[in-house]
Amino acid sequence: MDKIVIEGGVPLSGEVAISGAKNAALPIIAATLLAPGVHRLYNVPPLADIRTAKKLLGLMGVQFEDGEPLVVDSSRLTGWMAPYETVKTMRAAVLVLGPLVARARQASVSLPGGCAIGARPIDQHLKGLEAMGVKITLNQGYVEAKAKRLHGADITLDLPTVTGTENLMMAATLANGVTRIINAAQEPEVSDLARFLTAMGAQIEGIGTDVLTIQGVKALTPASYTIMSDRIEAGTYLAAAAITKGQVTITNAPVPHMAAVLEKFHEAGVRLSTAGNRIMVEPGGSLTGVDVKTRAYPGFPTDMQAQYMALMTLAKGAAVITETIFENRFMHVSELERLGADITVSGNHAIVRERRQLHGAPVMATDLRASASLVIAGLAATGATEVLRVYHLDRGYARLVEKLSALGARIKRVAA
Repeated sequence: MDKIVIEGGVPLSGEVAISGAKNAALPIIAATLLAPGVHRLYNVPPLADIRTAKKLLGLMGVQFEDGEPLVVDSSRLTGWMAPYETVKTMRAAVLVLGPLVARARQASVSLPGGCAIGARPIDQHLKGLEAMGVKITLNQGYVEAKAKRLHGADITLDLPTVTGTENLMMAATLANGVTRIINAAQEPEVSDLARFLTAMGAQIEGIGTDVLTIQGVKALTPASYTIMSDRIEAGTYLAAAAITKGQVTITNAPVPHMAAVLEKFHEAGVRLSTAGNRIMVEPGGSLTGVDVKTRAYPGFPTDMQAQYMALMTLAKGAAVITETIFENRFMHVSELERLGADITVSGNHAIVRERRQLHGAPVMATDLRASASLVIAGLAATGATEVLRVYHLDRGYARLVEKLSALGARIKRVAA
C-alpha cells in the first residue's frame, strides 16, 4: 500500500489544469445504459471510481475503448445486477438502478449501507421509482426492481438528494408520460447529466432548478458529450495555493459553479481573481478566520469542508465550520490535530483556532476529501508529513502528486 510523503513549506507556483468531474462522469457513464449503441465521452477523468464503474457496466455486457474520448458500447445488455462487492467500494454504483429498470424493466442492486462519513440511504430513490410503477422488494441485502412499463408521476423528494434526483431523472426519460421531480438537487453535476440525456433525445425542462419536468420518450439514441470540469478539484488546488501563499493559475475551472467557495476564500483574505475558466491566486495578505456552513448547491459544498478547514488552521482568529449534510464528516479533525491544528468539535460544529505553524507527522486518511485536507495541511507544515491510505485520493484526484510536483511541491508517492 502506498503513502504520500510531503516536505512542506514551499509556496506553490505555476499553472494547473483541472480534470473532468468525477461526480458528473459517474452518472453519465451509467446513463449510457439507456441508449443501445456507441457513445463517446470526452474529459473523463482517469480515476479509480471510473475504473470501478467500467468494471460494473462490463458485468452487464457494456464494452469500453479507453482513450480520448472514452468509447462506450452499450449495444448488448447481458445482465442487470450490481453486486455488493462493487457497491461497497463505490456508492455511485447505485446509479445503475434507474437506467436498468427503464431499459431492461428489471434490476438487482446491492444496498449501499453506510460509509466513513455517515449513512446515506436510498429510500428517496425507491419511493420515486415505486411512484413510477416499479415493484420494489428487498432480498438478502439487494434491491430487486421490476416493472412492466414505467409511467410518469409527480415525485416530491424529502430532501434534495443528488443521486436520488439522478436515478429518477434517468428512469423518467423512458417512462410513459410526464414526470415531475420536486425538490430536486440543483448541483451542476445533476445538470450535466440532464444535458447528456438531452443530447440522447430526452425531453427535460427546468435544468438547474429544483423542479425537473421530464416528458418520457419511446427511445434514446447514443451521444457524444464533453463532461464538465471538477469544481471540487479546482477548490482543492485553490486551498493548496492559498495555504502555501503561492502564485498559481488554475485553468479549465468551472468558475460559474464555484461562487460560494470563491466568496468564502475571498472573505478569508485569499487574493484571487477570475477570467473565464481561470482562477488566479496571488501571494500576499494574511488569512483570517471566516465561518462557513455547508449547504446543498448553490451553498458551500460539503465536499470542500475538509479542505477549507485545513486552510483555517493557519488563519488569524477563529472560524466555526458547521457541517449540515453528513453526520460524521469531521473524522479528519484528529489527523489535522496531529499536525498541530487547534480544533474543537461540538456536535456538527468545528471551531478552528489560529496556529502560527503546522508540523509534519504521519497521518491517516479516512475518506476522499479528508485525504485532500491532509495533503493541503502537509504542504504548509514544517518537516515531513506522511499521508497513509492514499487509495482514497485515487478515487477522486487525477495525477495529484504529478500536478503538485509541477507546481513546485516537494511531494512523492512511495510504497508504505
